[in-house]
Amino acid sequence: MQINISGHHVEVTPAIRDYCLNKLDKLSRHHDLITNTEVILSVEKLIQKAEARVHVNGKDVFADSESEDMYAAIDGLTDKLDRQLLRHKEKLRSHR
Repeated sequence: MQINISGHHVEVTPAIRDYCLNKLDKLSRHHDLITNTEVILSVEKLIQKAEARVHVNGKDVFADSESEDMYAAIDGLTDKLDRQLLRHKEKLRSHR
C-alpha cells in the first residue's frame, strides 16, 4: 500500500507523519486490496483538518475529519475510513 501525506498550510513533521502512517497501516488489516492512499492535512484558523482518499479495487473511499488537535483529527479520519472499508468489504462478500 502506497501512502502519500501532504500538508496544506501546515508543515508535516516526522512525528505527525509517523503517527498517520501507524494509524493507516491498521486499515490494511481489514482490506487487502488497498492500492493507494492520499492524505491531506490542513489548518484553517483554529480547526485542524484531515482528509483521505483510499483507492480500493473497484472503488474510491473518501473521508474527512475536523478537530482542534491534529492527532484527534487523524484518529477520527481513520475511524471513518475503517467503517467505510468494512462496509465495502461486506458488500463484496454479499455479491459473491
